[in-house]
Parts: sequence; C-alpha cells; structure tokens
Amino acid sequence: MSLMGILDRVADKATFDKAIGPAQRAVQAALKPQALKDLLHGTWLGHPLHPVLVQVPVGSWTSAGLLDAIPPLRPAATVLIGTGVAVAVPAAMSGAADWSEQGIGVRRLGLLHAAGNTVALGLYVGSLVARARGRGGLGRVLSYAGLGIATGSAAVGGHMSYAQSSGASHAATAARALSSDWIDLGPLDDLPEGRPTLRAGKGGSVDVPLAVIRRGTRVDAFVGACSHLSGPLYEGSVEQVRGTDCLVCPWHGSAFDLEDGQPRRGPAANPQDKLEIRMQAGRVMARLPGRDR
Repeated sequence: MSLMGILDRVADKATFDKAIGPAQRAVQAALKPQALKDLLHGTWLGHPLHPVLVQVPVGSWTSAGLLDAIPPLRPAATVLIGTGVAVAVPAAMSGAADWSEQGIGVRRLGLLHAAGNTVALGLYVGSLVARARGRGGLGRVLSYAGLGIATGSAAVGGHMSYAQSSGASHAATAARALSSDWIDLGPLDDLPEGRPTLRAGKGGSVDVPLAVIRRGTRVDAFVGACSHLSGPLYEGSVEQVRGTDCLVCPWHGSAFDLEDGQPRRGPAANPQDKLEIRMQAGRVMARLPGRDR
C-alpha cells in the first residue's frame, strides 16, 4: 500500500477521537480572541497563513542539513537551525488554529502531523543545546534525525492540503463548474429582502448552488459553498462585522464582505467567489466575472 493509502486509512480511523475533542476545545479556548484567530488563520492575508510560515523552518532546516556537511560552514548551520526553531512556534500556532476548525478526517491526520513536528522540534532544540556545549557530532546527529522526521511530517501536511483540501478554497472549486452563460436568478421582486436565498447555476453535470442577497434594488450573488469547508451560505445571514455588511456562514461563522467577497472574519482565509449582476426586463441575471462573452 502506498503512503497516501496509509494516510487515507488513518483519516478514517476513530482510534484517537476521544483525545481529539479535548485537544480541539483546548486550542479554541487558548485562541479565544477573534482577532488573534483571524491573524493566525490568515483572514487578513486572503490566504491561509500556515503554509506561508512553515516555509521558514522547512527551508532553514533543509539548508542547515547541507551546511552541516561542510565543516567550515557549520556555524552558519547552527544559526539556521535556531531560526527554524524560533519560527516553528508561530507556524505551529497558525496550524493549530486551522486544525481546530477542520473536518474530522483532517483533524485525525493533523494529530499525526503535529506529533511529528513536535518530535522534530525537540530534536532540533536538543541539537542546539549539544552544539552550545561543544558536542557538535551529537548536534549533527540530532539535527539530521529532526530533518528526517520533519520531512515525513511535511508529507502528512501535504496530504492534508491536497488530498483533503484543507486550506483550499471550496468556493473556487464550485465556481469552476459554472457555465459561462448568464444565469437567470428570477424576478427581482421574488428575492427576499436582506437575507440569503438559494438559487442554482448551471454546471457541467449538476447545478451549482448560489447564495443571493437582495437589499432594495441591489443584488449580490456568491457561489453558495463557503470557501472554508463548503458550508451552505444560502442558509447563513447578513450581519455587520467590523463595520461592514457581510454574508456569514452558518457552519463556522466565516464572514465575507458583500462588496467584494473578501473575508472579514475567519476561519475562512480565501475570498468568496462573487458573481456580476445585471438587470434584464425586471429579472436578475448573474455570471462570474472574467468569462468570455
């Protein structure tokens, strides 16, 4: 069985679910201020923060492994190891914030990912201590062991990102299924005032749900699957979040600006795909912008 097949089996096993629940609640309690959570999710960035931060420890530790093989360059390797250790802490915090808002399969693999990273971090800290005490040989052994474990853990993280779509925009996936034609959302007067309602857009083999909000004569339409975890935005609400009218997901509370679909509150970090609107004989027509006419 391939590594990916093994990871899929781990994601399906409920063996450690009793430990996952308390750990999830502990993380959410520790990151209680919403501003801190949004910072770690990358809501302000429009992209998950965790994959950005992990480049520093991964790059630093990989480079240190190369420099350790060249005796005159070993002092530089020690500096890089220390840099990786320092940045691993905020990287772990952002990963924990994302993990706490994911589905159960991702949380199961995330527990394995976190355990591997913790062991790797401990080995690198031990390497720094050994080097500081003049035991360079032991320091190199510990750092190469840490690099091996960190590499394996990175493979788990990659599977979570690509195979399980943690951090990917689920709205973008749904948007790609929409046809390039204008979508008839029906008469303006049929849309309820001030709350999301469900409409359907033509896709390849299945219709794509849309969330449509009318405010007077203004209409905003979005892909109906939340960019975070495909929550049904058409069952959500319109609320003021940080002074901005937002479409709020009913599952995890992600809030998207009605003007442009940008996230104003996490856990979503990716924007929500918004459709352009035109009126035609009293009927509301919608289409994703940028499609050929």
